[in-house]
Amino acid sequence: MNNINLNLLRSLKVLLDECHVSQAANKLNITQSAVSRQLSQLRELFADPLLVRDGNQLIPTPKALQLQAKLEHWFVELDELMVEAEFEPAQWKGEFVLASSDYVAQFILPEIVEAMAVQSPQVSVKYCLWQPDLLSQMAESDIQLASTMSPEPPVGVSSVLIGADYPVVAMHNQHPLAAQAELSVEDLLNFAHIKVIGGGDKDTYIDQALAKLGHQRRIALKVPFFSAAFRSLCLSQHLMVVPEHIASNLQHHYDVVYKRLPVTTPLHKYWLLWHAKYDNQASHQWARNLVHAIMTETSYSIGYDYKS
Repeated sequence: MNNINLNLLRSLKVLLDECHVSQAANKLNITQSAVSRQLSQLRELFADPLLVRDGNQLIPTPKALQLQAKLEHWFVELDELMVEAEFEPAQWKGEFVLASSDYVAQFILPEIVEAMAVQSPQVSVKYCLWQPDLLSQMAESDIQLASTMSPEPPVGVSSVLIGADYPVVAMHNQHPLAAQAELSVEDLLNFAHIKVIGGGDKDTYIDQALAKLGHQRRIALKVPFFSAAFRSLCLSQHLMVVPEHIASNLQHHYDVVYKRLPVTTPLHKYWLLWHAKYDNQASHQWARNLVHAIMTETSYSIGYDYKS
């Protein structure tokens, strides 16, 4: 019984519905001889004649009638299993886990939560601070969607590009370097730096560029939050290397200016990413499309600058 063929059960259902070999063959689109062979297999399988001849008719046995009722119910459930119900955001219940930087949490997450609350009010959103080592844990972790930076599409996960920009150096608007149109490498090294360690890797490019010249920055403060970093920047003569879209947006909230770096660095590329197990999940497709749309439209996101 463990090796029973699904097609054999479907043939049995049609045979019991029709009680006629040729009519069953037509309905199954196979030959009469094939149906007769299947009936022989079924009789052996269930140890019962199933259909007995009475003149020109085939009469189902009591065993066959029991099977017919069960098969009818079973195939209805099977058909329902094979046809997924259309996803309705308003009916979606559960938790959606999103991970990114504290910058996204402060300036973009509220728009995501607002949209979720309107379109899918029964879903709760959980937000985690992204760290690069979480990438290798996407299959096992509860993180369903993340945004981060990476020079190339992240390996081992599905992703879509949100945007790209270059790193710049930010400082208080009263900083000794604030009035200069351009900075030198010496300028960059003469002041200590603040490093934001939450979210994606924002510093490797500048550190690699300086290392090629035989230099290294002095890091005065490492902090996981952009808000704390920018407040500290405004109360010191420190410098901070950040993505340009963040510096551009946060200069409207803090007394800071930013300058181009005096060294050449690659582009920062920003990705929305998820594990491939969610590729075809209807609720995830809807949620990631919603998040992607917001990250494309909101003025605080790299997607807005990239699109523009």
